[in-house]
Parts: sequence; C-alpha cells; structure tokens
Amino acid sequence: MQFDAELLLISMAPVFLACIGWEAWHFARTRPAARIYSWRDTLCNAVLALMHQGADKLAWLAVVPFYAFVYERFRIVTWQPGWLSFAVLFIAQDLLYYVFHRMSHRVRWLWAAHIVHHSSERLNLSTAFRQSLMYPVAGMWVFWTPLAVLGFPPQQIVAIVLVNLAFQFFVHTQAIGRLGWIEYVLNTPSTHRCHHARNARYIDRNFAGVLVVWDRVFRSYVAEDPDDPPEYGIVEPLTTFNPLKATFHEWASMLADLANAKGPGNKLRALLAPPEWAAAFHAANARPAAVSGTTQRGVDA
Repeated sequence: MQFDAELLLISMAPVFLACIGWEAWHFARTRPAARIYSWRDTLCNAVLALMHQGADKLAWLAVVPFYAFVYERFRIVTWQPGWLSFAVLFIAQDLLYYVFHRMSHRVRWLWAAHIVHHSSERLNLSTAFRQSLMYPVAGMWVFWTPLAVLGFPPQQIVAIVLVNLAFQFFVHTQAIGRLGWIEYVLNTPSTHRCHHARNARYIDRNFAGVLVVWDRVFRSYVAEDPDDPPEYGIVEPLTTFNPLKATFHEWASMLADLANAKGPGNKLRALLAPPEWAAAFHAANARPAAVSGTTQRGVDA
C-alpha cells in the first residue's frame, strides 16, 4: 500500500480509455442496432466523472485530517506493514462498501447522490465514470471511518477505497458473459448488470464492490436470467443528458418533498425513508415524482 493514492486513478486512465475505445468499436461492429454507446450519454458520463473527481479532491482535504484524528486517538490496533494488514484492510473496506452501497439504495439522502450512477439507460464501461459530486455531502466518507479505528492510517484508507473503485470499472460491461466459479467469489459483469437493471427481479440486488460473498451471506444476490434480460436505468427515467440536472434532480425533488411534507415524521421520511416512499408521497399529493427516479423500487443501483 505504499504508493501515491492520489495518482492511482490518473495512472489507470489510459487503460480505462483504451478499454472504452475497444468496447465501443466492438459493439459498433457486432451489435450496432443495440446502440450500447451514445456520444451524448458518454459525454455526460465524462463530465460527471470530472465533476466527481474535483469534489473528491476538495473533500479529501477535510476528510483525511479527520481520519488522522480518529487514527491517533481511537485506533485499537497498530498494524505492521505486510500481507496480513493488507488483507484485513481490503476485506474490511469491501464489507463497508457493501454496507454503504446497500444503504444508498434504502436511505433517500444517500440515494440522492447515488441515483446519478443509475440514471443512464445504457450500460457500458463509460457508465463506471458516471458518479456524483455530491457523495461528500451525502456522507460516503463516514463509512470508511471504522478503518481508522481498526488502525489503518488515512493514506491507506484513501488508497484502498480507490483500489476498490478501480476494480469496479471493469464490471460495467455487456461484453463478458458469466464466468463460472468466479461468480461465487467476485463481483462480475453479469452480477453488476443485474444491479443496474430496473426489472423487478433485479431491484435492490447485488451490492458487491469486489467480493460478491457479502451479497450471498446477506441474501441480496440474484443471478442474471437469460429469460429476463436487464433493462437499464431508473424506473422514472431521467430524460436529459445535462450533467447538472443528472446531479441535482433528486436533491431538488427531496427538498421539495421536505417543504411540502406535513409534520416532523413525514419531514424526516422525506430525507431518510426508502426512496419508494417518495413515489407514494407524490401520488398521494398528486405531484409527479420530478424528472428523476426517486423510487428505489424502480431504480437499481
């Protein structure tokens, strides 16, 4: 783990771009009618990635000192560098990612940031870049705090988070089928295609980062069904390629619901209830659920 974490994704950029280029060329030749790539969708993904990276850079300036404070004051172990410490860090962060990801589908405040990643009706490698600059506001960084308590310094926490996200780039593709026994261990393209689908059988499933064992242990796993191929996107489609609207549409809908909700209970639900609460609230108040997919019962993450 002794490498410059801030340069990790930058150093991988040529690999990512080469893979996207190959995939676009491959599908243009083999499945042109499927229109798996769209230049407007891909450009939106790229802009969202740049916005996300900028926000992350700023967020780390505040979050890293916080992790350092927790590490210095509250750590329960001091690890010696080696394979054991790396294995513990890797497994612990991957479990925490599963928790964060699953909660991002069940808590509307978190979903308001995460919905950006699911709002495209295409799935290709460029979709991995489709991220929200609002993750720091939503509180994604809070989920990695236990790693500091477990005795891992901030630089290692940042590094392992980036390693996890870098791996996930490669599961956003339709070019690879099921991978046999690997499906029981790792997150795969087949597993993640289900996660991005809005079909009823796939919603709120397959939250894995790297290890799919968490989905199997916590019973959130579903296998891809050739008789029910994934339909990508959110239940209430986002009909724009504007990256600012993609970023903020659910926040606007959530704040509008907060203003319109009667009583402290409903106001709290507007922020924290599962996202499908919003659809019921909109129906009860005869208000369309914004331009987003505020429901998680029709979104997949």
